[in-house]
Amino acid sequence: MLPEFGHDAAGYISVLPRQRNALRSVSAAGLSDDVAPEDPLRLGHAMRLRLCAAVQALLSDPSLAGLKDAPKLAAVVLYAKSRAPQGEKYDLQTSIWGSELGRWMGVKESTVHHKVLPLLRGSGALRTRVVRDAKGHPTGLDCLVMPLWNAHHGGGAGHPLALTKAELATLLRLLEALFGPGWTPENREPTPPGLLAGRTGKGAATDRLGLLLMVLNTRASGWLQLCGGSVRKKEGRGAATLARLLGCSPSGARKVLARLTEAGVVARQRKSTTTRMNGRGRVMLLPVARAYGRTVAPVEAASGSGAVFSQRPVSACGDHAPAGADGALGTSGIGGAEQAGKAGDQERPDGAELHADHASVVTPVVPPQLSCGFSGEGRGAEGRRPERACVREDQAADGGTAAAESAPPVAEDGPLRGEKPEESPVEGREGQRAAGAVTGGRPKAVGWEKAQQQRKVGLPADLGLWVALGPVAGLWERLSGWQQGQVEAAAQAELTRLAGMLERPEMAPRLLADRFTDRLEETGAEALVERPFPWLMRRGLVQRQACSDRRCDDGIRLDTGAECENCGNVVHIRRARRAKIAAEVDRELPGLTEDERRRVLEERLREQAAIEAEDFVRRREQGRRDAARAAAQERAERERQAAAAADAVRQALPCEDCGLQRSAGLCEACGFRRRTEAAIVEAGLIAATWSADLDDPGDVAAVAAHVRASLEADIERAQREFLELMEPGALDADPVLAASALAFTAVQAVEQALPEYRSSALGRLGRTEEAEAEARRAYKTEQNRRWYKHNPHGADAVAAATKAADAARERTAQYLLAARLEQLRERAAARTETAVPEPWTDRLPELAARPLDGDTAGAVIA
Repeated sequence: MLPEFGHDAAGYISVLPRQRNALRSVSAAGLSDDVAPEDPLRLGHAMRLRLCAAVQALLSDPSLAGLKDAPKLAAVVLYAKSRAPQGEKYDLQTSIWGSELGRWMGVKESTVHHKVLPLLRGSGALRTRVVRDAKGHPTGLDCLVMPLWNAHHGGGAGHPLALTKAELATLLRLLEALFGPGWTPENREPTPPGLLAGRTGKGAATDRLGLLLMVLNTRASGWLQLCGGSVRKKEGRGAATLARLLGCSPSGARKVLARLTEAGVVARQRKSTTTRMNGRGRVMLLPVARAYGRTVAPVEAASGSGAVFSQRPVSACGDHAPAGADGALGTSGIGGAEQAGKAGDQERPDGAELHADHASVVTPVVPPQLSCGFSGEGRGAEGRRPERACVREDQAADGGTAAAESAPPVAEDGPLRGEKPEESPVEGREGQRAAGAVTGGRPKAVGWEKAQQQRKVGLPADLGLWVALGPVAGLWERLSGWQQGQVEAAAQAELTRLAGMLERPEMAPRLLADRFTDRLEETGAEALVERPFPWLMRRGLVQRQACSDRRCDDGIRLDTGAECENCGNVVHIRRARRAKIAAEVDRELPGLTEDERRRVLEERLREQAAIEAEDFVRRREQGRRDAARAAAQERAERERQAAAAADAVRQALPCEDCGLQRSAGLCEACGFRRRTEAAIVEAGLIAATWSADLDDPGDVAAVAAHVRASLEADIERAQREFLELMEPGALDADPVLAASALAFTAVQAVEQALPEYRSSALGRLGRTEEAEAEARRAYKTEQNRRWYKHNPHGADAVAAATKAADAARERTAQYLLAARLEQLRERAAARTETAVPEPWTDRLPELAARPLDGDTAGAVIA
């Protein structure tokens, strides 16, 4: 039996003969009767990590980043069905029908052709080709997943996407077990449908992708590996983990987790504690647990008995699914606790409901003076709940205070009864997310009532808006205050847009009013509009262009009111194209029946429409890129001109040191002098790090003065040698050039001496006590290596230890040099800040002694 291998912290492979990193293989006899040894969910540790890395690498590919879950799931399915590389022509490809891919994803075929394949082709993640038979009939769709192709042609065999044939087959079997549609082939055993095969419609692709990612991140025990760090208590750690896997919000992941719980593939629990209080939440993948014969946790179904906590209204909007999908979270246990906000943070015994059930009629049973604020206590003559209780369960629907009928409990921001109240996160009691019982038992938010009270009674006072919104005045009255503000802003923006394209801008309100009238005629009447706000924002105010002309609205020109000529041209072109394709079908396939001819004609028309749509998208993107490129070029030109103007202004500035005109603020000679002075100061500091007492400023200054004198002597010698090499009178013709040459010679002399000072300082610091101590420790540590323990004083051990000691001594010297230089620089900076600036009168003699150049001298003489 081969030993187990693992990786230590340093990345080296180490042999651990007495440890076991994997579970023991369980024989078939040890499993239940309904679990087969070849269960596709029984993935080995290495195989699970391999498939998880492949799927994560595919989903994180730049071509799939930013896409929705449906295109991502389609890419995973096509990737799993791809042919393994075997040196053949059709390697890495797969053949599939659009309807079959839709069955894998739980969506309709139209969704695949309109919202999945175009997005994948547009992002460069997929390439497709329609396969036809000899008669021209389409027989399938060849697909090539581009990240897989790039992995095999650029990433090498070690790329996460470069799976072998066996690994791809294992991934495909896993997908079949999770959400495969199922098949019944002839003369072969049928393939049963997957766990989520019946889950179709909105959010089906998200549920399938989430289940796959959770299974790949689940150990053999069946418990999902939850993420670490801090998470929002409202969603819980399970939702946060799924959110990181899917790349969505924790609230959206919570709804996906609820739907999977309702489907019976996920169970959520809390760890039991010795105090019989709930512990940390955890998530079990039931199919994985069953596949390994583990004890399956009870599933939290939405149909459980008891009170339902935090059941949101039907009108509440969500991330992935309608309000009904949240039912799985509204049960007792961890699901309800995770959704309950602050109330769910408190631990409670197993099986206890988050809120007690109450009778349909509430009767005070305790004297009124006992008002401690606990559940079941009488409220006296007022008949109300304690302070911060947000549901008026003891008020009747008609507003009375005697008795109230039972209504479904709703979520509240305040704490549960008997718990310590906390301050509300919003201002005042009016801002709390409380809910009140209304007639029929439907919860109604107090914030909604407040918005209804603040709404406007009539149409806006602006004359243009008053004319435009006149046909929908009845819908306007049904809006809340916030909705009225949104509709008013959108209508004003539409009026501004219409006025910009009309010759007579004052006709814009009348045009918008006519549009509202036409939309109401299509609907039937105002009474048939169930939700006024979405109707106004998404239908009434929206211009519907039937062609590419921006002035077209349902085939009518906005500026003239006549029929759109461009729409007529579009219809004529489409009819001509249909006649041309029909003629091609008749010429290529003369023996077709009428039904077959119509089917082939419709298929070719759809293909032509898809080609035109892709071409339109390509031309639009090309136009955007051209516009962006032109804007970038214009911006670069402006920046270049601005930089040239700034450089011209800077070049006109005189030198700050010598006053030479048009020197860009600093002439060449003065710049060399500044570099020389900085190098001299640096050399003095380096020499002071080992030869002076750092706590004595006088000693440091003496060392710096000695170094300055030595370097000035070197500068003088170098300048003398330079003048000897020059011809007599060569520098007299251009004094500015002569000054620059001499200053450059000084810079070279100092910069050549600076490395010698640094090397000397490192050598002296390397012989300090700190460096020697560090060298001895490194020497001893190297001798104690396990490969030198048998002979620590051998030649190899001594050589390695000496090398380590030298390296440690050098590192210590460099550290000491850097630390002491930093200390000296800080003290020099402090002295510079506290120094009093030299008076101007003291500087006048020095400035007067400087020679003037030709331009300055001429100006002074004039």
